[in-house]
Amino acid sequence: QVQLVESGGGSVQAGDSLRLSCVGSGRTFSNEILGWFRQAPGKERKFVASISWSGGTTYYADSVKGRFTISRDNAKNTVYLQMNSLNPEDTAVYYCAADRFTTTHTMGLSLRPLDYWGQGTQVTVSS
Repeated sequence: QVQLVESGGGSVQAGDSLRLSCVGSGRTFSNEILGWFRQAPGKERKFVASISWSGGTTYYADSVKGRFTISRDNAKNTVYLQMNSLNPEDTAVYYCAADRFTTTHTMGLSLRPLDYWGQGTQVTVSS
């Protein structure tokens, strides 16, 4: 069974940092684009960041650029999201996703259903 499992969420204060992890199992994701999305209460799920299979190309939503960093370790089948300078607007459930046929720049455009999704991890930022 192919799975993506997120971890690392929690409740923090504004200005704090968190590091999310997403581990894949059941197959290797080393040849796929990996990304992070988030869904705030009552809102649609939105793209956060994506990374190419090699890690050499990354792409971010404007709202997190300069604060969040996506990275991956193909040997561990894992993608990370380092989140710094968190603010209450970052409060959401964060999901990782993997897809073979998208690109880092189009992953967030909903052009097609993505191959795999995790179950999500809650991040709550209080002021």
